Amino acid sequence: MKYVLVTGGVVSGLGKGVTASSIGVILKACGLRVTSIKIDPYLNTDAGTMSPFEHGEVFVLDDGGEVDLDLGNYERFLDIKLTRDNNITNGKIYQAVIDKERRGDYLGKTVQVVPHVTDAIQDWIERVAQVPVDGKSGPADVCVIELGGTIGDIESMPFIEALGQFSYRVGAGNFCLVHVSLVPVLNVVGEQKTKPTQHSVRGLRGLGLTPDILACRSTSALEDNVKQKLAQFCHVPSESIVTLYDVPNIWHIPLLLRDQKAHEAILRVLNLHGYYSVAKEPDLREWTARAELCDALHEPVRIAMVGKYTGLSDAYLSVLKALLHASVALQKKLVVDWVPATDLEDETAQENSDAYKAAWKLLKCADGILVPGGFGDRGVQGKILAAKFARENRIPYLGICLGMQIAVIEFARSVLNMQDANSTEFDTHTKNPCVIFMPEGSKTHMGGTMRLGSRRTYFHVNDCKSAKLYGNKSYVDERHRHRYEVNPDMVARFEDAGLSFTGKDETGQRMEIIELPNHPYYVGVQFHPEFKSRPGKPSPVFTAACGQLEGVLQQNHRVSNGFGAKISVYQNGHATKFAKMTTTNGNGIYSNGMQF
Repeated sequence: MKYVLVTGGVVSGLGKGVTASSIGVILKACGLRVTSIKIDPYLNTDAGTMSPFEHGEVFVLDDGGEVDLDLGNYERFLDIKLTRDNNITNGKIYQAVIDKERRGDYLGKTVQVVPHVTDAIQDWIERVAQVPVDGKSGPADVCVIELGGTIGDIESMPFIEALGQFSYRVGAGNFCLVHVSLVPVLNVVGEQKTKPTQHSVRGLRGLGLTPDILACRSTSALEDNVKQKLAQFCHVPSESIVTLYDVPNIWHIPLLLRDQKAHEAILRVLNLHGYYSVAKEPDLREWTARAELCDALHEPVRIAMVGKYTGLSDAYLSVLKALLHASVALQKKLVVDWVPATDLEDETAQENSDAYKAAWKLLKCADGILVPGGFGDRGVQGKILAAKFARENRIPYLGICLGMQIAVIEFARSVLNMQDANSTEFDTHTKNPCVIFMPEGSKTHMGGTMRLGSRRTYFHVNDCKSAKLYGNKSYVDERHRHRYEVNPDMVARFEDAGLSFTGKDETGQRMEIIELPNHPYYVGVQFHPEFKSRPGKPSPVFTAACGQLEGVLQQNHRVSNGFGAKISVYQNGHATKFAKMTTTNGNGIYSNGMQF
């Protein structure tokens, strides 16, 4: 097994996740099998209880693991299926060490960070790296490990020490360290400054790790004299210094690495370069086509995203990616209009009429309306109004998780005239509980107690839109993350009024998919289809939300073989942590006319 470690220096948010994913892509293009591990040095056991404002979205895996959003990048870039163990946290490591101590496994020894915690980290990495994630038997050839945070963070010190030891455990030729650092350009002098990277590498070396490759983030390609200076002061050959400069969309990052021969540098360090190596020249023709297609798109499709966390696009990262995969498959440029759900409510009309008018204007101009998942009652009334507007005006609507429950509540209030219809999440005393707490859920413990992971949904109506979108299969496996569900005791009343529950679980008691048969496209799903969307294999429900349904059904062959891409998205003129490798030149997804 070969290992590639990706670390970051100077500042956070440089794009280590995209860099690690792109390294995986280029190695896979060389004919190698690749797996990935993300190390998060926080004390949380997993990301499940973290606020989206704190840490972005929680990505859900097939096995129910609630993990860092970077694992979503790995899965999308590499088309693999990871497990919860591919996300290592301080919480998991310390919990495992303490459990062993309580069992007496350390035989009375004093349990210390070195060697017990560091050994646990190394053993975890070796064990998980052997697990196949690409559907094939046997372990991968290379494991790409991303260390979260920045070199020098106190919470990552045990991992730094463990990885230093690990490099000696696996031996020379089996470990390659790629350090992502910043080379800023001061506007005053217009000169690329190397000092931050020099200090970052010095700190890394002082902790026992020596970089083999420098990946330098900058606004433009590094000048030759800058490369030579970095090589001299950081003790890294100039041919092993690559620039990750601003590009139109992040599908260009693997191409940047290839063009600068980064794969050759990595393969040399790993002793995979040469006549007898299984590695070959990277074949990235499909990636090149995707990047070029993304840059060339011009016909817009406007999607109004009505949510609670619209101020932070990372909170809906997988939803954005799924929309992007779908729109590119339809050869349309995605325009995301962020609509804060609270701005649609009557209270906002009184307190801030400009925000109210702007929100409704965006909603009325949309080609489709999407209400994603979420928790809590803030903005619920605005989401209900958005669902009602889509239903009454025959605008394509996709509700995910809470978005499906919102559609059910709105139908109960508007069509069945149940004015107090609600979810018990928002009103525990409602007389018409359309959405209820799941019987098996825990009301005392939050972490890991939801209905999580891949679950099977069976289609109960053959001639329905969702079944056709999924290729007329009898069932579909999608990932879930929820505590509340549609009240099965009220289903008959909904169906008599025209709301169709086309998908249910294996018991037939848990509602998974709703549709309005007489609407062009009004679909709600309890699961999260965004987590399994891939660039070349977009989720069908997203594809239908981005285009005319009949046209989508007629070109399913194009969708299944189409190109998808991850490109820049604009929001309020600010680039978020996710899109640090994008430019603001207008090529990409647009959100209210600005990039994120």
